[in-house]
Amino acid sequence: MKTLVPLLLSFSTATAFAAYGLGLGQEPKYPADFRAYEYVNPDAPKGGVFSLPIQGGFDTFNPFTLKGDKEVGVLMLTVDKLTDNSWDEPFSMYGLLAEDFSLAEDGLSATFRLNPKAKFHNGDPVLAKDVAASFRLLTQDKAANPSYRIYWSDVAKVETPDDRTVVFRFKQRNAELHMVLGQLPVFSHKSYPEGLEKGANKMPIGSGPYRFVKADIGRMSEYARDKNYWAQNLPTRKGRYNFDTVRFKYFKDNSVRLEGLKAGQYDFVYENIARNWARAYPGEMLAKRGLGKYEWVQQSNAGMQGFVMNMRRVPFNNILVRQAMVESFDFESVNARIFYGAYRRSNSFFTNSEMAATGKPQGAELKLLQSLGNTLDPAVLNQPVPEPPQTDPKTGIRPNLLKARALLEKAGYRYKNGKLTDSQGKPLTFEFLTASKNYERITAKWQRDLAKIGVTMNIRVTDPALYQRRLNDFDFDMTITVYANSESPGNEQYDYFGCDAAKIPGSQNLAGVCRPEVEKLLKHFGSFTNREELKTTSRALDRTIRHQYIIVPAWYADRYRVVYRNNLGIPQQLPKYYDPITFPLSSGWWK
Repeated sequence: MKTLVPLLLSFSTATAFAAYGLGLGQEPKYPADFRAYEYVNPDAPKGGVFSLPIQGGFDTFNPFTLKGDKEVGVLMLTVDKLTDNSWDEPFSMYGLLAEDFSLAEDGLSATFRLNPKAKFHNGDPVLAKDVAASFRLLTQDKAANPSYRIYWSDVAKVETPDDRTVVFRFKQRNAELHMVLGQLPVFSHKSYPEGLEKGANKMPIGSGPYRFVKADIGRMSEYARDKNYWAQNLPTRKGRYNFDTVRFKYFKDNSVRLEGLKAGQYDFVYENIARNWARAYPGEMLAKRGLGKYEWVQQSNAGMQGFVMNMRRVPFNNILVRQAMVESFDFESVNARIFYGAYRRSNSFFTNSEMAATGKPQGAELKLLQSLGNTLDPAVLNQPVPEPPQTDPKTGIRPNLLKARALLEKAGYRYKNGKLTDSQGKPLTFEFLTASKNYERITAKWQRDLAKIGVTMNIRVTDPALYQRRLNDFDFDMTITVYANSESPGNEQYDYFGCDAAKIPGSQNLAGVCRPEVEKLLKHFGSFTNREELKTTSRALDRTIRHQYIIVPAWYADRYRVVYRNNLGIPQQLPKYYDPITFPLSSGWWK
């Protein structure tokens, strides 16, 4: 029997709940009768055009396939999800397409009841069969991005007992599965009648706040606000999506973007290049064009950005070689010379978060690690978690390079005629693959430093399409990547570190992690019963992976650097967890 209460759905499944909102590990912040989120202006005026620059290009309007460069607006603006996540809580969701949700008493199924007002842009109502079709296509179609299949892999089947009810049956209890199912993008079952492969360039029929208007392939796309949007008065949509027109302009050369801003082509720019922030926005230019320059505080989980090494291939199948790469990277010099001191060092897969491991394991974390068996490196239990090395300002990188060379010699390499070679006389050489010329400048000193100890680093800059294909096929030695993480780590960790993902082309397990102790840890993300246990599991995973040295930690910014027009309205209260592009697009307005 199900008990209906509009309160917290925590981790307990002793009873079943149906609710307007759910919080993972905490009670939802907003009451059942809330009008709007606190970080929006519920009375924001509608109207105007909002233009944004987007780096890269696009050749497909289908956001769900593995292949192709995706146009950003389709999924962001035209497709609604079952629920909406608030940005001022670690992980809470409220009604959107689903007006209430429930978890079975045994924790083995979740039920979503659809809002009867929900309708697609073609006028059809959003029905249970559309939700089921969306889920099946994303998780079963061979052309779909495999991340969907991995993310919801604990779902055994989906049922539709009536037109407005969808039931997901689970293979096993999973602490967050009912929550992440709320993130399912729902599109009409009429969208891809012949599958994603034949609909590779086809846009889904969605129900979101905007409709597609026009595009110039690879250069521009435009969307118009749906003035009859079915959800515009819901608390999760009140005061949001205020611009009548949203226009994305794509660029490949950063100088083109800067000139576009000066010419008035953009209304908002998120600047992620430190050099530009320091030099490209003089006050006189900004004042003349009615622009302001701001730094927004970044408080969310920064994940891990760094140079990931493919352990499927020589030489990075050797942990000593990987550790040597970590020792050899001179972050302090790069940060000072190229980044104007703007960045902090990434030091964890949950950087800037309470989920990050520190020092030696203690208490519950130590107990969990001790239960993982003898495949676990004893150093994980007995030594502090590895931190990125620092460059001494007096001695420079030389001491670190000596450590790196010692590690490489321990790995079996010998120095001869200016090169490190293995037992067969093969030089230690690898390729750094990137789609951005910016990384040529960033890695140039690293390349020179490695040469000093006999290592050859070749830098390969390729076009974005080829770059993505090579990543999908795991055809690289080293590349730059970001392990993006939220305030509530969960099923996505399988995609990053799971054995199955390591074998699936297009997965996010770029490093090729596949270890028994990691597989055991991943299962704990489905069985925690409170937030403290989630922190314990996250820290144990972070510690274990960091001891594998799969990545050379790079950097992150504790500020979002933005430039926008003075007449752009931005809510006075910024949410704690937000994206610097999605937030102004969805919550801004013209004064």
